[in-house]
Amino acid sequence: MKVIILCGGMGMRLREETEYRPKPLAEVGGRPILWHIMKLYGHYGHHDFLMCLGYKGNLIKRYFLDYEAMNNDFTIHLGKKNHTKFHGGHQEQDYEVTLVDTGLEAMTGSRLKQVERYVKDDDTFMLTYGDGVSDVDINAVLKFHRAHGRLATVTTMCPPSRFGVLDINASGEVNKFAEKPQGNYWANAGFFVFNKKVFDYVSSDPKCILEREPMERLAAAGQLMAYQHRGFFYAMDTYREYLQLNEWWNNGQTPWKVWQ
Repeated sequence: MKVIILCGGMGMRLREETEYRPKPLAEVGGRPILWHIMKLYGHYGHHDFLMCLGYKGNLIKRYFLDYEAMNNDFTIHLGKKNHTKFHGGHQEQDYEVTLVDTGLEAMTGSRLKQVERYVKDDDTFMLTYGDGVSDVDINAVLKFHRAHGRLATVTTMCPPSRFGVLDINASGEVNKFAEKPQGNYWANAGFFVFNKKVFDYVSSDPKCILEREPMERLAAAGQLMAYQHRGFFYAMDTYREYLQLNEWWNNGQTPWKVWQ
């Protein structure tokens, strides 16, 4: 089953990193966040990836082209019989990665539509963003999707409030103080599962945003279901969040690292 990862955005709110590389290559613990996302899917037995590239997509291509050389000892023979022998320094599983240039300006729905030809033989496929890590059970989401029989499943989570919340009585006395409590609403965390008929809801128009009209139409048609994830989720949208993820990694606080 194909796992599509959206890797094309410009990451404007993370310019400290994305001025030089695309956001999916921003490193957490010395590895691109894209690697962490792939390891989560790989842990649950999903190894067939499709990357929708855009901004600085050539660097993501280069990352995968150089992966074996950068993670192995190797011997290279130069000259007419040029070849390279890798000595097996890393312990990665066998991943298949398809890299597709979907344009610099394309929005998420357009990027999805442009890779339809690579998943047309699959009734079901998965999709997520290239900047969010989680301990979500991918196979539980897939089981939920197959059980309800609708076209689309989105994984949701309750995000924490950005601010401390106070319960104050009429006289101004604070009855309760909660520093950044969990919210009381569900938000999109990615980790989608789709039936291939979802391609009928998106277009290759660069302005097509998956999270707008396509998802709204799916919801209106009763074809969108929410898997409610109550565990860990964190999106690296800003430099502050980039620093936070690396601080957690350095301190051994890595709830998203479900693999061994």
